[in-house]
Amino acid sequence: MVSLFSSMRYLWGAVLVLCGVFLISACVAPSTGSRLAGGLSIDGLKKVQVAVLLPVSAADPGVRLLAVSAERAARMAMEDLALRVEMEMRIYDTAGLEAQAAEMALLAVEEGAQVIVGPLFSGEANAAGLAIASSGVSVLSLSNNVDIAGGNVYVLGHTFQNTADRLVAYASGQGKNRALIVHANNIPGKAGSNAIEQSLVSRGLKAVGIESYEFTQQDLVDAMSRIAERNESIDADVVFLTADYDGGLPLIAQLLPEAGIDPESVQYVGLSQWDVLPSAFHLPAIQGGWFAMPSPIRTEQFRARFQSVYGNAPHPLAAIAYDGVAAVGASVATGNRDALNRKGLTLIGGFQGAAGIFRLRRDGTIERGLAVATIDGNQVVVLEEAPSSFSIFGF
Repeated sequence: MVSLFSSMRYLWGAVLVLCGVFLISACVAPSTGSRLAGGLSIDGLKKVQVAVLLPVSAADPGVRLLAVSAERAARMAMEDLALRVEMEMRIYDTAGLEAQAAEMALLAVEEGAQVIVGPLFSGEANAAGLAIASSGVSVLSLSNNVDIAGGNVYVLGHTFQNTADRLVAYASGQGKNRALIVHANNIPGKAGSNAIEQSLVSRGLKAVGIESYEFTQQDLVDAMSRIAERNESIDADVVFLTADYDGGLPLIAQLLPEAGIDPESVQYVGLSQWDVLPSAFHLPAIQGGWFAMPSPIRTEQFRARFQSVYGNAPHPLAAIAYDGVAAVGASVATGNRDALNRKGLTLIGGFQGAAGIFRLRRDGTIERGLAVATIDGNQVVVLEEAPSSFSIFGF
C-alpha cells in the first residue's frame, strides 16, 4: 500500500495523452461572437516563426525525459506540415522555472516568434503569458490548469472539465441521475469535484452527495466506511471518483465496494484514465467502471508512428506538444491573416490532432473529443467512440 501514496509530483499543473501523413486539418468555419480577436495578424508570404518552450534542463529527470519526448513530437508535427505551410521552429529551455519561462518567452518574441507552444507547467505558462501580453503573441500552453487560461494564454492539456462533461453526458444518457462524488481534499481532488458538479448543473442535475477524505492512506481507508454509510441515505446510482492510480484509486476501488457500495447496483465512473494500469483491472470498482479516454485508434497510430521514427514510445503528454504545433500549422494553412490570433485559433470546427479532435475556446480553455470506455474481462472496451467532428458531437 505504501507506494500508492507517492506524491502527485509534477503532473498537476502540466496536463492529465497516424501512420503516414497525419490528418492535420482545420475546419475553416469562422468563430462567432462579439469579442475582438486578440493577437498578431500574419503575412501569408512569410515563414511563420514558432517558439516551443520546454523544461529541457529541469532538475527532475522525469521532467527532462518528458521534455525530450515533447520536443520530438513537436518536430514530428513540423515534418508532417512541411508540404503545406512555411514554418520554422525554435526550442527554448525554461528549466521548469517561472522566471526563466518569462525570460525565454521575451527572448523568443525578440527573435521573431509569432506564436509560442508551451510551456509545460501552469506557473511557467502564466509567467510567459504575462511577460509577452503586450506583444500580441499567443501562448498555447501544454498545461491543463484552466485557472491560467484567458487573454493570450490557452491550455492544451486534458482538463477535468472536459472529461467531466463527457462522462456526465454519457451517464445522464444511460439514465444515471443520482450522483455521489468522492474526492481527496487536495488541489486535484477539489478541482475534479468542482468540474463534475459544474457538469451536473449544466445538465439540470445535482449531486445527491459529495464526500471527501484527507490525502493520506489511513484517512482514505477510514473514509470508505463513512462514505458507504452515507450512501445508504442518499441512494446514489452513480459514484464519480476523482482519484488516479497515484492518488489512491486502487484502494478506493477495492475498499468502497467492500464497504457496501455495490458495483452491481451503483455505477462507478472515474475522472482519470483507468486503462493505464492493467494490473488493477480486476478490482471491483474498476471492472465495469466507466472512464473517458482520447480516441484509442488515433492514439495508437501516433504512438506507433513516434516509435518508428524515434525508436521508443512517446511520453503520454507528448501528443499535446504535437497538437500545439499541428493547430498552428492547420490554422496557418487556411491562408487567413488571423491564423495566429484568437479568431484563427478558435475555429468552431477545431483541429485534428494526434489523439483526436480538439478545439480552443475564446476563454482559453479546450474541448477534446473523447471516447467512453469500460473494463470488461480485464480488457478495455469502448462503449462510445470518440467523435470524428464536433458537428456530430452535439456542440
